[in-house]
Amino acid sequence: MRTLRARLFVAILGVVLLAVGASLALGIVLTRDAVQQTLRSNAEQRRERIQSRPPPEAGLRPPPPPLAPPVDVLGGDFRRYLAALLIASGVAALVAAAVAAELARRTTRPLRRLGAAAGELAEGGTPEPVPAVGTAELDDLAESFNEMAGQLALAREAERAVLLSVSHDLRTPLTSIRGYAEGIEDGTVEPREAAAVVGREAQRLERLVGDLLALARLRQGVMEVRSEPVDLAAVAREAEERLRPQAAAAGVAVAVEGGPASATADHGRVLQVVSNLLENAIRVSPEGATVTLAAAVGEVRVSDEGPGIPPEEIPRAFERFHLRAQAGRGSPEGAGLGLAIVRELSEAMGGSVEVENLPARGARFTVCLPG
Repeated sequence: MRTLRARLFVAILGVVLLAVGASLALGIVLTRDAVQQTLRSNAEQRRERIQSRPPPEAGLRPPPPPLAPPVDVLGGDFRRYLAALLIASGVAALVAAAVAAELARRTTRPLRRLGAAAGELAEGGTPEPVPAVGTAELDDLAESFNEMAGQLALAREAERAVLLSVSHDLRTPLTSIRGYAEGIEDGTVEPREAAAVVGREAQRLERLVGDLLALARLRQGVMEVRSEPVDLAAVAREAEERLRPQAAAAGVAVAVEGGPASATADHGRVLQVVSNLLENAIRVSPEGATVTLAAAVGEVRVSDEGPGIPPEEIPRAFERFHLRAQAGRGSPEGAGLGLAIVRELSEAMGGSVEVENLPARGARFTVCLPG
């Protein structure tokens, strides 16, 4: 009797049988007393009628005394009552057993359905949503399971996308490095040219691995985020200085606007956020374009002159690899993790980040931090 259905059936039936047994015992006692009281009352009434008769006239024979009731009258009447009670109790027990079985089946059916869906989910499948057709508690359980299954499906899809994208991003620079290494060995490639390509591809690998480690630390909550006064304008200028060579190589100008702008955040993490946004803006902007960094109190805006983001993609712009997976969108040489890191770091510092398309062309990212 390990199943919940069997235990519910036995528990319900046991309670009903206990109630029936108590009722039967009480009914037997009350019925016996009632039968005895009825017989006594009838005997007293007969005696009263006999005593109220007039005395017999002289010479007449007195009427015979009334016969006493048989000894088994009480026993016979009681046995008839007892048989009726026992039959009624048996019928009640059968009905109780049927009701208990149906209640146990209806109570455990949603749990069996939920267990089957959980087993399918554990095997890596995608079960159908569990319908909410039970009690309020079972309905809440079904809704929680459906929400968990949906989130797990999204997580699995994201993990699959991460593995596919990372494997591609790792294979491309490794293939290039191996090709130039073979070229040096064969003498078909100049060592200086090969060294430049190998160095560039190694930087791509280093950036990808760093982004993956940063995301992993953020998700695990092991990345330390301090809370200190930060001048966002100074952070913007520092990010511009850091990426000035890359902007010059791409033929993109970077303009920094705004005076002192205070915020409460982690200076190093804010610099990482602004640098990621600025690097992304430089990549998507065409040659001759201008990227603008604007700082205000508790806010940093990075505007580019690139192709912008399709309106239907804006709600998912900060998901890992999403824009990278869209043809012709996102940073053509990025790993697809920069915007996800920007969102994670901004939220870790108690802030937020949003993106919108500019009226003419390009997009603007706005990072809001506690003032």
